[in-house]
Amino acid sequence: MDQQDRFSETGAAAVATPPRQDFTNGAATKLEEGSPVFGPEAGVLTLFVNGRSVRVAADPATTLAEALRYPLGLTGTKIGCDRGACSACTVWLDGEVAASCMTLALDARGRHITTIEGLADGDALHAVQQAFIEHDAMQCGFCTPGMVMSCAALVERNPECTLEDVKAAVSGHLCRCGTYPNVFEATLAAARARGTGSRKGAAR
Repeated sequence: MDQQDRFSETGAAAVATPPRQDFTNGAATKLEEGSPVFGPEAGVLTLFVNGRSVRVAADPATTLAEALRYPLGLTGTKIGCDRGACSACTVWLDGEVAASCMTLALDARGRHITTIEGLADGDALHAVQQAFIEHDAMQCGFCTPGMVMSCAALVERNPECTLEDVKAAVSGHLCRCGTYPNVFEATLAAARARGTGSRKGAAR
C-alpha cells in the first residue's frame, strides 16, 4: 500500500496520523543546531513559515507538505498525487512557487515559506483570494489553495499579466471540477484590482 492510499484508507483518522513518523510522542530529541548528522530517527527542524519561526519534528524523509499539515496543522496545503503532478500542494519558497510534496522539510530550512494560510494580511484577503470568491473560481475546493498560490505569485510578479500568462501559471494544476475559465477571470480581475493590472486578453 503506498502513502497516498494510507492517507485515504480511513478518512479523517488517516489524515491525523503521519505515515512515517510520530510528531507528538516526544521521541524527537536530536536538534539540528550543532548536530553533524540528521537522522535516521526524527529530529527537530527550525522552519520560517508565514512570517514566524517554528520548530517541527521530522525525519530526513519528511516532506515539507507533511511537516506543514501534521505538526503545524496548516491543512490548507493539500496532498493530492504526492508526486509533484497535480500542484495541490503548492506553496511559496522565498516568493517562488514550489511543490511541497516534492520538497524535503530539511531542505526548506533557511527559506521563507508561505502557505495559503499566510497569504492574507490579517482579515484582508489577498486580491486573488477575493477574486476567486467573487468569480466563483472554486467548486470542491481541493485544488483551490494551490491554484490561488500560483495565481497570486503571478500577480505579485507581473501585475500586468495577460490571459496567456495566467494559463501558463496554472498549466501544472489539475482541477477535476473544470473551473479554469473562472480561475482565468478571477486572476485577471485581481491583477486589475491591484491598480496596474492588464486589461488585455479577457478570458474566454
